[in-house]
Amino acid sequence: MNAICIDDEELIMKLTVSMCKEMPLIDEVYGFTSIGDALDFVEKNPVELALLDIDMPEMDGIKLAILLKKKLPDLSVIFITGYSEYAVEAFKMHASGYLMKPISKERLEKEIEYAASQKNTAPKYSSHIVARTFGEFDLFVDGKLVTFKRAKAKELLAYLIDRHGGSITRTVAFSVLWEDREYDRTMQKQLDVIVRSLRDTLQEYGIGDLLSIERGTMMIKEEMVDCDMYRFIKGDVDAINSFRGEYMNSYSWASMTEGLVANMLLSQ
Repeated sequence: MNAICIDDEELIMKLTVSMCKEMPLIDEVYGFTSIGDALDFVEKNPVELALLDIDMPEMDGIKLAILLKKKLPDLSVIFITGYSEYAVEAFKMHASGYLMKPISKERLEKEIEYAASQKNTAPKYSSHIVARTFGEFDLFVDGKLVTFKRAKAKELLAYLIDRHGGSITRTVAFSVLWEDREYDRTMQKQLDVIVRSLRDTLQEYGIGDLLSIERGTMMIKEEMVDCDMYRFIKGDVDAINSFRGEYMNSYSWASMTEGLVANMLLSQ
């Protein structure tokens, strides 16, 4: 693998690069203290692995990882931190690609081996309800794919998951599912059919309480869903490494959301 190491502390960067050169899985490694120089480098050179300091003055490592993944969807990322609170958060997020400073050669080698082993494999979460949004949208319950009787019922759920638990009105739901149709009495009844179909499917799989409908609005209970995009936003390494630049491919509204989420994270 070709690797880059980005750390604003030059001595640590050089030490990390030196250790990487001794790793059998690393073909070439390049070190940078400037994020701009690193971004210029990846525009012209193939890179498969990035070792990123989390706490940097120009941009923190998680936001930098998101930017790099937009340029290099297959890039694997290992975060490096000098602060124990980041390690605690990494543990909570079920992340494995985190290293505490000072870095040991043994730990670094293990993380690089893990990154190499995860190439081209999707993350596997053991949660009760799992939503996959990178690529095509699918929902799984205890590892079993949920089959929807109506495509628009599946799309409605996808949009509600995209909203991160935010509520939407029936009018908004209609405009998402039928962009160019008028919301007349006939279509109101059609929307009723879609909502009922979604509710029935969720109940069939024993997760009916995932969907909440109150006073003409609907939402999903975000805390019940283990979603790759939710993990991605929190900086989960496996989720970042599973992103291939595609988000809910089947839905036209999702391409805009992907851009908005990425820009929001990078501008914080």
